[in-house]
Amino acid sequence: MSATDKRKQSLYFPESMLQDIQHEAARLDRSLSWIVQRCVKLGLTEVRKLPSVNDVPDDDELV
Repeated sequence: MSATDKRKQSLYFPESMLQDIQHEAARLDRSLSWIVQRCVKLGLTEVRKLPSVNDVPDDDELV
């Protein structure tokens, strides 16, 4: 099996975010896909710091 996953994924962004991505893609002369991939690569460590749904106590546990 390949080291990278080549399956395609569709992503839907709010209009304002898509415009920001398009602006950066034009500024850097890169594709939208490249911009999104770099954002994920750079931001993944921060995202992994967020608590998962299993880390948040239920309402019953708060009492």
